[in-house]
Amino acid sequence: MEAVHSSTTPGPEVPGEATKTGTSIIDTATSAVQSFAPVNQIHQHLCAFHFYAYDMTRQVEAHHFCSHVNEEMRQCLIYDGPDANARLIGLEYIVTEKLFMTLPDEEKKLWHTHEWEVKGGFLFMPGVPGPIQRQDLDKVAKTYGKVFHFWQVDLGHDLPIGLPNVMMAVTRDGQLFHEMIQETEKRFKVSIEGEREARAYMTGPELGIHPLANGGGKGLKLELREVDIKPVESVARVFA
Repeated sequence: MEAVHSSTTPGPEVPGEATKTGTSIIDTATSAVQSFAPVNQIHQHLCAFHFYAYDMTRQVEAHHFCSHVNEEMRQCLIYDGPDANARLIGLEYIVTEKLFMTLPDEEKKLWHTHEWEVKGGFLFMPGVPGPIQRQDLDKVAKTYGKVFHFWQVDLGHDLPIGLPNVMMAVTRDGQLFHEMIQETEKRFKVSIEGEREARAYMTGPELGIHPLANGGGKGLKLELREVDIKPVESVARVFA
């Protein structure tokens, strides 16, 4: 299959009219009185690479904007770039090894490890000095993540089409396209090889990488199946 990758280079323009002045005025008014508390908890921007769990040749640069739920869990909105016009393409939940081990075995397959993603230098915080970001990334290297992407920007879709896709992260060298790595390094002025050397002391999960994580070594793809719906008697039969 032909290799496909996506970075923050301009993608297809989203169809629709440009935002009107009246809409902008309403947005300004509502933002003055509403709190947006969940979004305001976002404290961190991580840049990484994801590939489709059923097709490693489809690779996407993913910008995570994350908040802590607590010390054991983070939740991240994922965009296709760091700019104001970036498209929301997915989300990721990040948990500690302790929480991951409480999950059912079938669930564990949907989660990926972050050890090599961090130690290999492929996950970084744009604009943050290395010594500062390494303090937190040392923790991230020991975690597991569950990612769904809803918008297949690598295929040039101008709207989110199709089912959500389970995504995975890099677990060893040779999985990511070299040209994509080079583009990212140039754009954010980072050295992945330099960070790899600086992070050599980091370690992954205390118990080692769980054999069921990362898809259990197999591809994963969501499928839609039709089922019969039995209406509740007290509810209007809108599906009749």
